[in-house]
Amino acid sequence: MANKHPYLTTHEGKLYLTDQEKGLRTALEIQDILFDETSPYQHIMIVDTVLFGRALILDGIVQTTEKEGFIYNEMISHMPLALHPKAEDILIIGGGDLGVAREVLKYPFVRRVDMVEIDERVVYASRRYLPEVAAPEDDRLHLYFEDGATFAAQKEAAYDVIIVDAADPIGPAAVLFEHPFYLALERALREDGVMAAQSDSPIHHIDVGKRTYQSLKSLFPIVYPYFTTVPAYPSGWWMFTLASKHYDLLRPLDPGINTRFVNDAMLRASLAVPHLFAEKLFS
Repeated sequence: MANKHPYLTTHEGKLYLTDQEKGLRTALEIQDILFDETSPYQHIMIVDTVLFGRALILDGIVQTTEKEGFIYNEMISHMPLALHPKAEDILIIGGGDLGVAREVLKYPFVRRVDMVEIDERVVYASRRYLPEVAAPEDDRLHLYFEDGATFAAQKEAAYDVIIVDAADPIGPAAVLFEHPFYLALERALREDGVMAAQSDSPIHHIDVGKRTYQSLKSLFPIVYPYFTTVPAYPSGWWMFTLASKHYDLLRPLDPGINTRFVNDAMLRASLAVPHLFAEKLFS
């Protein structure tokens, strides 16, 4: 298999994605490249891997996979929806693979989901090559291909729940980790609104999680970091930040909602903060 990509290496005739994290050399074996395109915003690949099935890769970094991507998508989606008693209007910023949209649309009381993704080609590729991840067609889902920060800044008291499924804080996603963006989200939420944001690896990038936590803590009365494992990501550990204007009690998941990873015990346990993270997040 020929190697034409700066993100891939070959070894003994096999193709690998390597070096997703500075200072850490990993190698994910790739069987085939299904989609390969440079959009106006980033390089997009969908590949077939040996371990994780099909995977979405943006600028050389794995975003989601068929085999375990549901873990991330369930954790970022069901936590805020377990906190808000009846979220009818949802905003998703990022999430071009449509995995978060898939989870949110499982709730029958959700009446509208606005999803803002800057790169339309990510949605196109995901719908075509990642049907196990991407949300099916649904009249409640409204897609906007524009800058998420600008979109949010134009809204006021419009949403019950906002979910920020941003890529790593580099390139077009960098603004989605800054305080003015979180301030706009606070304004876009209703008076009892809840939000959740992906906050990067607590092992490799605890500084990103700390900035997110402290920024949201200055805007919301109730803020919690929470954690899960994502096997395809460097370190395996991943962090999210939950912020609420009013609600502070997780309600049981609707038994009619089908999940593969999340349950009530898992959501509660994810709020436990290990000492090594607490020392850095709360100092």
